[in-house]
Amino acid sequence: MTLGIGALRIGADLGSTAIKLVIYSGDALLWRGKAPTAPNQESIVRRLIAEGLSAIGAPEAEYRVVATGYGKKLYAGAVKTVDEISANALGLSRLSGGAARTIVNIGGQDSKVIRLSDTGRIVDFKMNDKCAAGTGRFFEQAARLLDVPLEDFVRLGGASTREVDINSTCVVFAESELVSLVAAGVGKEDIIRGLCASVARRTAGLLGRHFEEAVYLDGGPAVNSCLVAALEDELATEIHVLEAPQHTVACGAALSIPDSGI
Repeated sequence: MTLGIGALRIGADLGSTAIKLVIYSGDALLWRGKAPTAPNQESIVRRLIAEGLSAIGAPEAEYRVVATGYGKKLYAGAVKTVDEISANALGLSRLSGGAARTIVNIGGQDSKVIRLSDTGRIVDFKMNDKCAAGTGRFFEQAARLLDVPLEDFVRLGGASTREVDINSTCVVFAESELVSLVAAGVGKEDIIRGLCASVARRTAGLLGRHFEEAVYLDGGPAVNSCLVAALEDELATEIHVLEAPQHTVACGAALSIPDSGI
């Protein structure tokens, strides 16, 4: 199957908490969108495709879709599927102009560390998928307990004057710790800063002491500058975050479609 002239590349990342979709023409990103993960994921992907094609003024355009993520097998319209590690590596390497050497991806239900060669090849990777602590789901649960929208974490965490120690390594026990802190009158801003520091410690533990710079953080939680600052403190190095870091994996899926065929 080959791409016709003017055909579009579409990458769909069917994640555990959100479905992300990007549309490319050649190597040019034309549109990106996302929606919460819910039952009937195929219909969500189709809706996002329709929204994107309408937004770029090409509702009848020819396109090919590559799916990735936890739900990649749930979209029957994909011409192929790719694993999240490969899509993440390709997307980040291309979007960083080949600069990335270490990728830290914090997803909805797992965290990954991917090491890249200077040519963007995967050298090694690690994954923590045994516990929700240190993932996007952990932040979502904390937001519900604190009755604070996730988008306010950056503002509140930045306003903190002290870091509260949150030591539980299990999300269930961490929730109890949060409830106790709130009951004790600890400010939400200080709790949020403590949460970010806790996730940064867990992430640094997965990464280890020896890593190649430059380090890039992606996944939904990467938009949280409080977490980025905590991770920089923990690793004593600069953490790079690209625009729309939650779409990196979808970009890699789209870019895995060659111009000459599939």
